[in-house]
Amino acid sequence: MRHRWIRIEETLMLFLMRASLLVVLGSLVFILATILIKGLPALNLAMLTQIPRGGYYLGKEGGILNAITGSLALAGGATAISFCLALAVAIYLHNFCSSERWASVLRLALDVLWGIPSIVYGAFGFTVMLFIGLRASLLGGIVALVLLELPIMARTMDEVMNLVPSGLKEASHAVGATRLETAFKVVVRQTLPGLITALLLGFGRGIGDAASVLFTAGYTDRLPSSLFRPVASLPLAVFFQLGTPVADVRARAYASALILTGMILVISLLTRYFSRWGMRNVIR
Repeated sequence: MRHRWIRIEETLMLFLMRASLLVVLGSLVFILATILIKGLPALNLAMLTQIPRGGYYLGKEGGILNAITGSLALAGGATAISFCLALAVAIYLHNFCSSERWASVLRLALDVLWGIPSIVYGAFGFTVMLFIGLRASLLGGIVALVLLELPIMARTMDEVMNLVPSGLKEASHAVGATRLETAFKVVVRQTLPGLITALLLGFGRGIGDAASVLFTAGYTDRLPSSLFRPVASLPLAVFFQLGTPVADVRARAYASALILTGMILVISLLTRYFSRWGMRNVIR
């Protein structure tokens, strides 16, 4: 009788897992199909190589080069800063934090920060900008995205570093290496594929977020030229184009979404490549 129930339970769980897989894959296929069907006919070289011209949002000529370069500048700058800060936090938690209670408090704080909606970061960044007299700009958008990406990267790196065998660190200390040398020459080398994954998660969140940069980065039809000038972004370009009553412009919104999805896909493929490259340093 017991074996029968175990068999039923196993069959049920297998069915639920397969159903979950179908839901995930089906959602992905549906989203990609919608973007491709609606956006591909409107996609052309001009969208990739030109900035919006007069009347672009009324269906006239132009492109979204300003949004593409703006998104790369925003997400790239924020990801670079967040990666350095998050790596320092993760290394501190695993190599320099002597109190497990204090480490638990830090992890809880990062979890809370991870769960805060991005619009809250945007509102907070906007308030700080008003206080110091900074207008909506590339710098303001980068700061808001750093706050958004930092807890994601830090907690991901922290979990990855938990997988490093303690014997490796003990062996490093035994041959005379300092804690800092152990951190960079042992822990970082062992977790390099995971660190690249954390980088991808942060970049993907940064380049696809609209709420945090809506008030802090602003929007402009010009290319990024200064840290202190407004900058466009692809998510906001999609939002503004979808809000117009012109059918051709709404089609361009789906084309913009297709470009954004393609950028994420390229970054994902590059990350997989570099993750495999980093595996050569990992002891299995």
